[in-house]
Amino acid sequence: MAFQAGNSNAFRKGKTPPPEDTFEEAGYLKALGEKQCPVSVKLMDGEVVQGWVEYYDRNMIRLTRDDGPNLFIYKHEIMYIAEEAAKSVKG
Repeated sequence: MAFQAGNSNAFRKGKTPPPEDTFEEAGYLKALGEKQCPVSVKLMDGEVVQGWVEYYDRNMIRLTRDDGPNLFIYKHEIMYIAEEAAKSVKG
């Protein structure tokens, strides 16, 4: 078997995979908190809680709620966070 010297990238085919972390999460959570945007958080066990993201760090978020106690939720327990539609005021 012959050894070929040269560019090892020449043997790659296709595109490089996307990065594991885009570093957009912090900016998104910051924007949600600044706007106090109401969100629904679906947890890995299927439970859905609602409130707004008051605080976040690398491992967890603090969800502030009007109808119950504030929650500290570990990010690994979150399936997704969805922005709630703004309530329209009629009158």
